[in-house]
Amino acid sequence: MPSPAIPFNRSSIQPGDRVCVAVSGGADSVALLRALHSANTTKHDSLGVGLSAAHVHHGIRPGEADTDQQFVEDLCVRLDIPLHIHRTSIPERAAQTGETIEEAARNVRYDFFSSLIAAGHANSVLTAHTLDDQAETVLMKLLRGAWTEGLSAIHPVIQVAGSRPGKILRPFLGTRRAEIEAYLKQINQPWREDSSNADTAYTRNRIRHELLPQLRDYNPNLDQTLANLAELAREEEARWQTELSRLLPQILLPGKPVRGGGRSVSTAPGPAAVAIELDRLRAFDPALRRRVLRAAARHLGSRLSFDETSRLLALCGFLSNPTVAARTGSTLHLSNQLRAERSHRELRLFFQK
Repeated sequence: MPSPAIPFNRSSIQPGDRVCVAVSGGADSVALLRALHSANTTKHDSLGVGLSAAHVHHGIRPGEADTDQQFVEDLCVRLDIPLHIHRTSIPERAAQTGETIEEAARNVRYDFFSSLIAAGHANSVLTAHTLDDQAETVLMKLLRGAWTEGLSAIHPVIQVAGSRPGKILRPFLGTRRAEIEAYLKQINQPWREDSSNADTAYTRNRIRHELLPQLRDYNPNLDQTLANLAELAREEEARWQTELSRLLPQILLPGKPVRGGGRSVSTAPGPAAVAIELDRLRAFDPALRRRVLRAAARHLGSRLSFDETSRLLALCGFLSNPTVAARTGSTLHLSNQLRAERSHRELRLFFQK
């Protein structure tokens, strides 16, 4: 009988690649490592890649985390797969940076993955995010009021820039967690359970264990529906970014106008201010106006909320807002010291020193 197998997305994996699988010891990552190893050692249609693994000891659950690391080490020894280990203390980092534990853990992991690519240990680092993870992420983003870039959630491919460019790949993004656990049972492969995954103090766990089960009563196929939404949002966002890349250089004006013509531009590093002619904005449809304003703020290194974008539209006279005066000389104070000022002809965005 043929050996059990579980499908994964091979489209971004080429023969000769150096591929590193991020392995926590949990079911998803163990299954991905086993699937890659099996596909790489098969006699027919082998992946033909250099395979390694990476493990991060977060220092969050000391005794349990030590056992997780030992489990991953033993698995890699048995499969003859090189293993890269990074040990850190996420609680200490979170205390220093102000990040949440989840944010700090994620940032440490991806910094480690980038360092593996930069050092030449891998062209691609593979994470075992599943369709279930995608559904949870979309719902979490939706609850937080994300725009389409947020609803695109977990991307199947992320480009990693640097002296040695590489990629983060998610080959299991179309695979259900139940399929993964069934595959591991078929091949008699144990895995580790992370006790923190049951802790509903974390938002994702509350969504996973409390909210999603209730919503599935309304739509049993909800996870796939949310994953489909992420794909649509990702394609929509890519289309908008292409359009904005073409349009913004034509409409973003540096600095501010000066008497006699021309514009004054700051000599400080980075763009200090940008302006857009109101007539140009007036010619756009509402969707494009919102996109242009948000892209202009991002050009300055800032992100606008839905409310801030609506207030800017009101300042320009395109929306009604009782708290915003749509007249020459009016200003708005936005987050992160970003300011907006309306003149007779322009909307100007700048940072208040």
